[in-house]
Amino acid sequence: MIRHKSRTSALATAAGAALVLATAVGPAHAATSAADRAGAAVATCGTPDLRIGFAERLGGGMNHAGGTLELKNTSGRTCALRGYPGLGLEDARHTPLPTRTVRGSTWYADDPGNQLVVLGPGRTAQANVSWTHTGTQARKAAHLQVTPPAATTHRTIALDDMVDFGELHVTAVAHQVPVRG
Repeated sequence: MIRHKSRTSALATAAGAALVLATAVGPAHAATSAADRAGAAVATCGTPDLRIGFAERLGGGMNHAGGTLELKNTSGRTCALRGYPGLGLEDARHTPLPTRTVRGSTWYADDPGNQLVVLGPGRTAQANVSWTHTGTQARKAAHLQVTPPAATTHRTIALDDMVDFGELHVTAVAHQVPVRG
């Protein structure tokens, strides 16, 4: 009898917890699903759809350097991005160098967060990237590999800088990532 009562009580507690969880997650899930449904009809931007480069290079102060990456939709169709670009360093011979990428805010910009960015033809998205170059276990990086979110291939752009520990910090993509002034 005690065992049956404990099991019933445990089942009631589990059912109640599931109901509370469903209630708490429900509205947030519905909002996310609505945003996802709005972008679901739009294909993801692939590497061939994008021209990638630095819109501006940033430097100064405390041995920090960086830049605002620009991802421009050069296809004739609307496409979407969501998340963080992948990054990698290369030497002058295009040999990959050990790289560590940290997602979030950078020295120059606050992370806008993971959001759906829909790009019509000719429209751009941005991400901010930063690194230090004090010479502490620095690697000479001639090139930067940039992989768009959800893509499996990258574009390579000129970097020509020293990068401490091979460590890069990057924000998520957004229509605009304001640089702190």
